[in-house]
Amino acid sequence: MSLVQSIDYAAISPPVIIAVTAILVLVVDLFVSDERRVVASYLSLVGAAAALGATAWLATGPDRRTFCLSGGGCSYVVDDYTLFFQVLFLAALVVVLLLSVPLFGDGRLPPGEYHVLLLSSVCGMLTLAAARDLLTLLIALEVVSLPAFVLVGLRRGDPRGIESALKFFLISVVSTAFTVYGIALVYGVTGSVEFGHVAAGLARVHGHSGAMAATGAAGVVLVLAGFAFKVAAVPFHFWAPDTYQGAPVPIAAFLSVASKAAGFAGLIVLLVVAFRPYADVWGPVVAVLAAVTMTVGNVVALRQWHLIRLLAWSTVAQAGYLLVPLGVAATAFGRDRIVLADAVKATLSYLGIYAAMNLGAFACAAVVARRHPRAAIEDVRGLVSTSPLLAVLFAFFLTALAGLPPGVAGLFAKVVVLRAAVHGHVAWLAVVAAVNTVIGLAYYLRVAALMFVTRTAEPVRERAGGGRRAAAVAVAVTAAVTVVLSVDPQPLLHAAGLASR
Repeated sequence: MSLVQSIDYAAISPPVIIAVTAILVLVVDLFVSDERRVVASYLSLVGAAAALGATAWLATGPDRRTFCLSGGGCSYVVDDYTLFFQVLFLAALVVVLLLSVPLFGDGRLPPGEYHVLLLSSVCGMLTLAAARDLLTLLIALEVVSLPAFVLVGLRRGDPRGIESALKFFLISVVSTAFTVYGIALVYGVTGSVEFGHVAAGLARVHGHSGAMAATGAAGVVLVLAGFAFKVAAVPFHFWAPDTYQGAPVPIAAFLSVASKAAGFAGLIVLLVVAFRPYADVWGPVVAVLAAVTMTVGNVVALRQWHLIRLLAWSTVAQAGYLLVPLGVAATAFGRDRIVLADAVKATLSYLGIYAAMNLGAFACAAVVARRHPRAAIEDVRGLVSTSPLLAVLFAFFLTALAGLPPGVAGLFAKVVVLRAAVHGHVAWLAVVAAVNTVIGLAYYLRVAALMFVTRTAEPVRERAGGGRRAAAVAVAVTAAVTVVLSVDPQPLLHAAGLASR
């Protein structure tokens, strides 16, 4: 058997472009003065735009496969599913880069190292979306996570950030151990790491009594537990609130959208392709995870006083909504191929809308945190009197997350996941999701209403500068995307439908 493989460089061009950009940023940062180190932001934006262009070009052609095995199956596949997530990751990267420009004014964050770590994490995400074997998926997942640990605690002289990074790291190590052990069990049962072969191997042992079938079930559940950490699903969510609060706000936004989407990119393809024969095992687990995650996230968010912690618990609850369509596999009807494909389409549709409105909420929170470093919810009181446009947009994003007009995109996203649950004959899960939507109204509307209440004290004003303009662009971009999805969500639905095939 030949060990030489042909490589389709066009297929791997998006992650290669981001990796080359990271190296370029690292080298250029060594030769520029401290006053010019912000050039790392512009180089990173150019690299992200180039990768987006490569992704758009790939979308116009046929599916591509590379790093293929002689026995069939490929480790890296570029199809509609891959492209859907790669566009989402790169779009989120652009917004996070814009939000990050104001971070480097006080000298506490090194721009070069910051951007290299951010680009490295995104490179892992782009690879993860295209991974079609267990080892490639695991390695890509670690490339996503390792730079994120450092980004959380990178700010100099910030003990809270270091503590958050340590918690993030320790819990991630445990989740990785679950994932690796589960993969080992699955490999022991199937004798393969390629998704198609794994599915065939699990189908052979499933339904038979004995140690092999039980070992396969244990491996599937352990891998599911590992990915539950990545998406911040209860009870693997404890890292999220402290990590988001201790990290720079743009990194919190990055973790809440791009990192969570990466977790779902791996989780969906694992469950629906590799672990499909064990859908009767993982389906009920996912349904319970969805119900508990929604409930815990919304109930705890009611008692938060810190703006970023509130958004963190909101992110936990949103993970529950994203899991709802996948919970249809808890029923025999939901395990039908067509019904499961519709469930994946619902999750992807919700994920696309969630990315836009959640990034927008974090972008507005980043502007508020620049003016009020304490970032308490009380700090948004009377925001409309000092920054009327920011107050209106922040309230718009919060109502969208709550699923209320004028944030019609959020309402549409909620309807999509509820419809998927009902269509999959998991009505009890749809009821739980509907009740949680009502609970979520309480804290979303509380913050939105506070912005339009008269403030007694004059707020601290933000300094003018390029960083402020970049943050304003980030808010404007996310607002525009959310408005477009509210008016015409059909392109997103079409893309999600293609990806779900």
